[in-house]
Amino acid sequence: MALEALQRFNDLLLQYQRIERVMRVPGTERNENDVEHSYMLTMLAWYLIEKDKLSLNKDLVIKYALVHDLVEVYAGDTYIYDEEARKTKHEREGKAAQRLALEFPDFSELHTLIAEYERQDTAESRFVRALDKLHPMLCIYVDGGRFWKEKRVSLDMIITAKREIVECSPEVKPYFDSFVEHLRTRPELFGAHA
Repeated sequence: MALEALQRFNDLLLQYQRIERVMRVPGTERNENDVEHSYMLTMLAWYLIEKDKLSLNKDLVIKYALVHDLVEVYAGDTYIYDEEARKTKHEREGKAAQRLALEFPDFSELHTLIAEYERQDTAESRFVRALDKLHPMLCIYVDGGRFWKEKRVSLDMIITAKREIVECSPEVKPYFDSFVEHLRTRPELFGAHA
């Protein structure tokens, strides 16, 4: 029955909403969840496309932003500075993508988009991935650097972890570079200093 299929997909989205990220929602003690993060990333991407009049496929960008972390329903979120978890990230997320394809064979575009995003062979997928690295920085900044202080994250750690990814998107790189330069003037936001 069609309603049962709809409910199964709704249940998947509810599971997605229960995936907590390491970062808290600014100004609260509650961790951000994957649905909140994906929605905010989608809106930021759409905004930049319109504001900067970017020659990217807006619909594709929006779809990539919506699905970019969906595999985390089964793979879990991987904290960028967790070296052990990062070793198995690709394998866990690959298995999660396969499981989603088995559970929702009637949503072929979803699986195509997940695979395309993982390959990072389009300007749109690279744009979303780069913006995905900038977005948490913006949120942590608004929260007075609380996360960076608690986790003892330095600006050098951020640059090392994110710069190569961000440099793959000429649309996002100027924003990242400008923000990093601003952060250099705010050492009190960080928990470790290099």
